[in-house]
Amino acid sequence: MLRLALPPVRRLWAAIAFGVLSGGSAVALLASSAWLIARAAEQPALMYISLAVVGVRAFALGRAFFRYLERLSGHDAAFRQLPEVRTELYTRLVPLAPDGLGGTRRGDLLSRLANDVDELQNYPLRVVQPLVTSGLIALLTVVGAFLLLPGAAIGLLVALLLAFVAGTLVNTWASGRAERRLSPLRADLSDAVTDLVRSLDVLTAFGALDAAQQRVDEASARLTAAVRSRAVGVALTGAVVSVLAGAATAIALAAGIPALDAGQLDGPGLAVAALLPLSVFEVFGTVPLALGAWRQVVASAERISTTATDELPAGIPVDPASPRQLVVRSVPELELRGLSARWPGASRAVLSDVAVRIEPGERVLLTGPTGAGKTAVAHVLTRLVDYTGSYTIDGIEAATVRQDDVRRIVGLCEQQPYLFDADLRQNLLFAKDTATDDELLAVLERVGLGDWTAERGGLDAAVGERGALVSGGQAQRIALARALLADFPVLVVDEPTANVDGAVADRVVRDILTTAAQDGRSVLVISHTRVPDELIDRSVRLEDGRAVA
Repeated sequence: MLRLALPPVRRLWAAIAFGVLSGGSAVALLASSAWLIARAAEQPALMYISLAVVGVRAFALGRAFFRYLERLSGHDAAFRQLPEVRTELYTRLVPLAPDGLGGTRRGDLLSRLANDVDELQNYPLRVVQPLVTSGLIALLTVVGAFLLLPGAAIGLLVALLLAFVAGTLVNTWASGRAERRLSPLRADLSDAVTDLVRSLDVLTAFGALDAAQQRVDEASARLTAAVRSRAVGVALTGAVVSVLAGAATAIALAAGIPALDAGQLDGPGLAVAALLPLSVFEVFGTVPLALGAWRQVVASAERISTTATDELPAGIPVDPASPRQLVVRSVPELELRGLSARWPGASRAVLSDVAVRIEPGERVLLTGPTGAGKTAVAHVLTRLVDYTGSYTIDGIEAATVRQDDVRRIVGLCEQQPYLFDADLRQNLLFAKDTATDDELLAVLERVGLGDWTAERGGLDAAVGERGALVSGGQAQRIALARALLADFPVLVVDEPTANVDGAVADRVVRDILTTAAQDGRSVLVISHTRVPDELIDRSVRLEDGRAVA
């Protein structure tokens, strides 16, 4: 992630070059100003100081001008790199969703996708650029000081090395722990706020709102304390650097005054030697702070990497290196033989030696107690979870073809369908983005939502965040409408009555099975409740991960 966050050299070199020019202008400005003031005090002819006057103006303008160009080119390079970081992150996350992310809290995941990714832009901006730029400026300044007064140059070099070591140690001691904890603490706060906002109605109903608010307050207090600790570390680091800058000036005076008395150095030269350390330390002071920024960047990169790993955990399917082409009938046969599977990260199998066959156009009911593995069967059929044994589609082993090809054949209506915080039209279009409004209205009519859609004002009706404005049965029907638009030959419906009260559960199941089977597609209904016998062709029961009937 760190390599990916660093822009290519062709983009970064410009920012570093402008940074060197800006820092060099700042050092040259103070040096030329010191020389000009000291030389003007000797009241020479104007022609002897005119070049210095021009230099002061040029360096003053150059410092601001090159600083602007450094910020512009540096941020442009960093911002251009962020899309590649986000693309890589999402590329790694897609195979993990949904089962590989089951142990990650929503707020924490949001923080990793937003705050931690944004923190990576500081790698080139606050780590690489300051270190390279300050190092070059310090080296050039020491060389220039050596040509002017070797003793002062040696003192400046020693002071710079001490500032680097002492500033780093002080910054690490005062704020190192806080900097490493900032990203996790931001995630804790995000998670607490997310839980509070998303579950506000439930927390209020059960009298747990005060406890949830206290959790937010405590997370905010911990984050605030860490930010203050970091600020203290920054202040102490600045103090150490300032003290050593003064020490370098004292050393320059101690070496310059005898040289002045001996005629080896004139007055303007002494002024330059004495004030040169102040200017270079102003630039060099960012080095210890860059190491603090490095700790924050590393912490964010580690959090991202632990979520989106290079290697997928066991239980997550991987496309074969040379996938077969999945050529099947319009409605294929699905067969599981000796199939076993486990949830990603789980130590024991959730399915063991399962054997199920779904004939073309057949309506099969899969029942069993809670925890028997019914949802695991649905996720195996849609290749969200890997398996051992055999799972064939018209005789073709599913593990030998691309996962996306399997998912074009087998569709899943989940137990809790996800509805986006948009209108009804947008919630349907992602299943078939070329569908017209007439097609959308027709499919809503098929799933029994025609009158409801008209009453809500048509396809522009809002469904609310995660479907807050629709009932559980309506959410299931919207999910079924998506499946019909996507035209899956085989449809798996997972617990369609889980969020529906008993009065309408039978009607929802009846409508789903009747509508889904109208076009001859196969339907596997997963339910722990009774389904009327006339709606299904066959029933299979799971117990302890095994098919027993």
